[in-house]
Amino acid sequence: MWKRDEAVKPPPSTGTPAPTHHGSEPVTNRVEAPRQQERDMVNIGKSVIIKGELTGSEDLTIEGQVEGKIELRQNILTIGPNGKIKAQVFAKAIVIQGEVIGNVTATERVDIRDNGSVDGDLSAPRVAIADGAHFRGAIDMQKQGATTTKPAVEAKPAAAAAATPSTSTSTPTPVTAGTPVGTGAR
Repeated sequence: MWKRDEAVKPPPSTGTPAPTHHGSEPVTNRVEAPRQQERDMVNIGKSVIIKGELTGSEDLTIEGQVEGKIELRQNILTIGPNGKIKAQVFAKAIVIQGEVIGNVTATERVDIRDNGSVDGDLSAPRVAIADGAHFRGAIDMQKQGATTTKPAVEAKPAAAAAATPSTSTSTPTPVTAGTPVGTGAR
């Protein structure tokens, strides 16, 4: 004979709440994972060769070869240890573990890891070059929104001039005699 008390009695506690049963609604054990924002990520394998223009709106990891132009302005680009890039590169953040030949521009940061190699100019507000990494080129660390007409070789004198207090608010200081000039007359 069936006893009603045993059917209603909850099972022994296991640390999770017991499922409830209301009318004709089925009983389910539902575990809800915390909602998290996952970024879409795409991988290009080491056997893939791309020649041309590569654009997208997802984070990208490249293990293969790319020749041409890479443009991921709002996303993170990772050049894997097997990646060989001969391209102009534009992204929000760039992590280089492989080889890049070409100029690299990031709106947030460029990170060249210990086995990474870059032959080209870097332009980003934050640049990190690990011990053991290879880099040959110029670095321009202008902040977002800042525009300049001076070449990168004049960055030190401009930074020293910017460190001194100035009375003007929005006009640049004129170049005076004795100030080093870049590659030629303007």
